[in-house]
Amino acid sequence: MISKTQTVEEALFYLEQTVENGWTMDILALQIKSSLYKRQGKAITNLTTTLPDTKSELAQQTLNDPYIFDFVNMTARSKEKDIEEQLTQNILRFLLELGKGFAFIGRQYRFELGDKEYFIDLLFYHIPMQCYVVVELKNGDFKPEYAGKLNFYLTLVDKTLKCPAENPTIGILLCRDKNNLEVEYALQDIHKPMGVSEFELFTQLPDNLKSSLPKIEEIEEQLRIDDNGESG
Repeated sequence: MISKTQTVEEALFYLEQTVENGWTMDILALQIKSSLYKRQGKAITNLTTTLPDTKSELAQQTLNDPYIFDFVNMTARSKEKDIEEQLTQNILRFLLELGKGFAFIGRQYRFELGDKEYFIDLLFYHIPMQCYVVVELKNGDFKPEYAGKLNFYLTLVDKTLKCPAENPTIGILLCRDKNNLEVEYALQDIHKPMGVSEFELFTQLPDNLKSSLPKIEEIEEQLRIDDNGESG
C-alpha cells in the first residue's frame, strides 16, 4: 500500500499514522485512497487567534478539508437530516474519517434557553484535547451567517456542558462548497474556536434520471450498429 504514495514524506506520514492509530491494512488502504495526507489540517480556521499555541496546533491538525463521506449515498432530494442519519448509522466510518480521539455524544442534541429549544446537528467529545466539538452540517455553499449561528451553539455548550477544567468547545462547519476568502473574513472577528471544511458524498442518481438513461443493452446495440457502418 505504501508503494502507492508519491513522496518519502507521504509514506512516512502513513506509516506513523498506522502505528499511532493501530490501523489495519484495509484502513490504511482506505486512508491512502482518500488522500488523507493532503487533507489533514487543511480546514480554514481561526484557531491560532482563539486558542493558546499549545492547543491550536493540535486542534488544527484535527480538522481536515475536505472530509470524504463516500459511505453516504445522496440523491438530489437528500436533506441535511438525511445525511446526518446516514453518518450516525455508519458511526464507525464517520469517526474514522473525523480522526483519532473523537467520541460521539449525540445527533440533534437538544438545548433549552429561556422558552426556546435549540438542536445541534452532531455533538462529539475530543478526548486528547479534552473539549466538546460541535459539528454543523450544511448541504450547500458556505454563508457567512453560518459562522454566527455556530458561534452561538459553542456558547451554549460552554455555558451548559463544559466543566471549568475542560478546554473551550470547538466548532466544525461542514458545507458542500466554500469561497476560502469569504470564510476567512467571516471567521476574522469570531472569538470562539472553529473551522470550515467541505465534505464530499457518494452521489446516487435520482430515479427519474436513471429511467431516462440508456440501458447497457441499448448502448451495446448502438456500438454494433456503429461498427457495421450503419446509421441509427
